[in-house]
Amino acid sequence: MLIRAVATVAMLMVFGGIAVSGERTPAPKDARVYIIWPPDGAVIRGGKLWVRMGIRNAGVAPKGVDMANVGHHHLLIDTDLPPFDQEIPSDRNHLHFGGGQTEARLEDLAPGEHTLQLLMGDHNHMPHDPPLYSEKITIIVPPY
Repeated sequence: MLIRAVATVAMLMVFGGIAVSGERTPAPKDARVYIIWPPDGAVIRGGKLWVRMGIRNAGVAPKGVDMANVGHHHLLIDTDLPPFDQEIPSDRNHLHFGGGQTEARLEDLAPGEHTLQLLMGDHNHMPHDPPLYSEKITIIVPPY
């Protein structure tokens, strides 16, 4: 699977304070992470799509930016949520968007059903406390 990430909107929203290093970063109150597109159950012909990532009541910043109430997206493909007390893995099933991207182009998804889910990570790729993750959705890539 070939993935191209496109930095479209790298918002840097500061709600005050600095996160303490070495601890899990507190999640902003009432923050919500969600997949804007595709919708659950979407049929994606050709296995190519844009994933649009959303967050409410928090901000998006590049990795390494150590501020309260911000983080960056991680897209989980065909996998479950990782342990919340460990750094989010980086592999073909756990895509990091440490540049602050809010869109990503997925290409060459094989035919079949695939799951997508977002998990926010802090400046050290650790899930927030409590973790901020979207609902898991399923998309279908029909045979060519």
